[in-house]
Amino acid sequence: MIKIDDQPLSPGAVAQLQKYQQAIDTITDYEKRVQEAKSKFKSYNKRKNATFNEIKRVLIRMCSGSRRCMYCEDSRADEVEHIYPKHLYPELTFVWDNYLYICGACNGGKNSAFSVFDATTQAVHDVSRKQGALIVPPIAGEVVFINPRLEDAMDYLILDLRGTFKFMPHYRLSKKDQGHVRALLTRNILNLDRNDLIESRRNAYDDYVARLEQYINRKKSGEKFSVLQRRIQALQRLEHPTVWREMQRQQSRISELKTLFDQAPEALRW
Repeated sequence: MIKIDDQPLSPGAVAQLQKYQQAIDTITDYEKRVQEAKSKFKSYNKRKNATFNEIKRVLIRMCSGSRRCMYCEDSRADEVEHIYPKHLYPELTFVWDNYLYICGACNGGKNSAFSVFDATTQAVHDVSRKQGALIVPPIAGEVVFINPRLEDAMDYLILDLRGTFKFMPHYRLSKKDQGHVRALLTRNILNLDRNDLIESRRNAYDDYVARLEQYINRKKSGEKFSVLQRRIQALQRLEHPTVWREMQRQQSRISELKTLFDQAPEALRW
């Protein structure tokens, strides 16, 4: 999971989202505001709505590979996700920066799971609302879940390319560090180390290596720059871009990768 490169909505879509949000914000009672947010999002998030059709088109362009989920980077994205759950934070129901495009498996895992660091004690406080619980605002505090619209998860997580292909908290983070807590919670909520994803990452690693080897061989044979550019673009369109980013980050510690990147140091900038 890497930071998502933002793309803008049209002024018309931005204005329409603001109108949708203003209608929610004018409701003073929090419980009624939550209910209205859920109802309105469900009614607007349909094919007949031009604004949400545009939102999905732009989100698709922001996805990696061929419309891959912005969390797991593997399955097909087909659900608009609220990073801050709308039934906890109705004031962010129609805010563009709060949207991702994800797969059902990741959406089912995250759902309403959300935690904050208590502003006083800094302890992790689960603000998820259980069914039947009182509908009251969540306590204030810094969000624990890593937000890929604003942050790079690679600052907190590192992918083991030499064995398990699992995510772990970055080795620079001590267990007492809030970043360590954020890494574990985000990984676990999204179940990023489920078996199918591990296997897909292994395959992606082999694909990236093969593409890089092909590029190196073609460059040595004197292939035209324009053709080499197409090969670079093909590599950049592969799924699991986090695997590629980790290959770049860890190339000095893995002999196979060091050999390849020594022959194509420009690939460190792709």
